[in-house]
Amino acid sequence: MEEAEGKGRATSESEQVSLKDKGNEFFKAGNYLKAAALYTQAIKQDPSNPTIYRTFLHLVKLTKALADAETTITLNPNWEKGYFRKGCVLEAMERYDDSLAAFQIALQHNPQSSEVSRKIKKLTQLARDKKRAQEVENMRSNVDMAKHLETLKSELSEKYGDEECWKSMFSFTVETMETAIKTWHETSKVDARVYFLLDKEKTQTDKYAPVVNIDKYAEESFSKAACLVAPKSIISYPQVWKGQGSRKWKHGQSDGFFVQFESPSLQKLWFVPSSTEKGQSLCRDPEILDIGAHELLPRLFKQKLPIS
Repeated sequence: MEEAEGKGRATSESEQVSLKDKGNEFFKAGNYLKAAALYTQAIKQDPSNPTIYRTFLHLVKLTKALADAETTITLNPNWEKGYFRKGCVLEAMERYDDSLAAFQIALQHNPQSSEVSRKIKKLTQLARDKKRAQEVENMRSNVDMAKHLETLKSELSEKYGDEECWKSMFSFTVETMETAIKTWHETSKVDARVYFLLDKEKTQTDKYAPVVNIDKYAEESFSKAACLVAPKSIISYPQVWKGQGSRKWKHGQSDGFFVQFESPSLQKLWFVPSSTEKGQSLCRDPEILDIGAHELLPRLFKQKLPIS
């Protein structure tokens, strides 16, 4: 009975937090009526939670303050303070572009105000940072590796006559890379694994798994292709690749991971560099490497002549 009550409380708390978070999203978007409605629902679910009351009161105060500033501007449109107050309220609401516009109007009415100039400088940077943070989040969310692998697509179509075969290999590689990138974005790491594209007709799926540790052999499972994903941190760089010429490492100290594509007729290798922006891991475009110089894993498949 106690366990059931505990689960009920946990569910209620989860729903209440979700309503509050949704309310925050509407608040930041400027939809204050919707935000207020969601905060009200959250309060009804948990009337004893002081955090939601504080958030709701903050919304009420800011909404009233914005209305007061608008009234001031209406009554005296040439007074800088009305625009200054409006800019401050909008800044608190994290509506940086709107806040910047209000401060710029204030500056027009009082060009000598150092206080307004400081606000404009601050808001310009905040708006720029917010825009960049949104760009980073969009790049993290919208991962599209297919556009970076056009060369691989052409090589696969040339090596394999069967369209269904080469398209399945291409899709397999794209999906493997995108999954690795999304994992990296979430955890800033990937596990070293070999992913196999199994033959649906020949492979004994009860015996061979599509994802295995790297000590498995490709031939026994009738796999059509494989992708090795390995973090740079486990590679003996720069000891392994300290040579000159084609073996010289050209990607600096960037963190990231490798993807090595294997099939009976084709091998390819990419490095996916990663950086940190706005506190978030962000994978950059994959860099093609010379597999002859930087091969991570010896050939998995017995080499076959391409289909003529």
